Amino acid sequence: MSKPSDLVARHPWNLLLLKIVALEPMNGWSISQRTAADFGWTCCRVSDGSLYPALHKLEQEGWISAEWRPSENNRRAKFIR
Repeated sequence: MSKPSDLVARHPWNLLLLKIVALEPMNGWSISQRTAADFGWTCCRVSDGSLYPALHKLEQEGWISAEWRPSENNRRAKFIR
C-alpha cells in the first residue's frame, strides 16, 4: 500500500475518489455523476479514460475493494467501496 502522501502527490483527486466511495459502495458511472453533482464539476468532469484506471490503481494498492453485482438498471457493474 502506498503512503497517503504518495497517493496525493501522484494524483490529488484520488482523495476525492476515496471520499466519494467512503459514502457508500458505487459503480464508476455513479462516481462520475457524484463528482459532477456534489462538487459542481460539470466543466471538469473526470473522463472515463482517467477514472477507471485510477480506480483500478487504487484497488491494486489496497485503498479500495470492489465486487461485481447488478446495478440499478439490472446490469452487471463493479461496485467500489
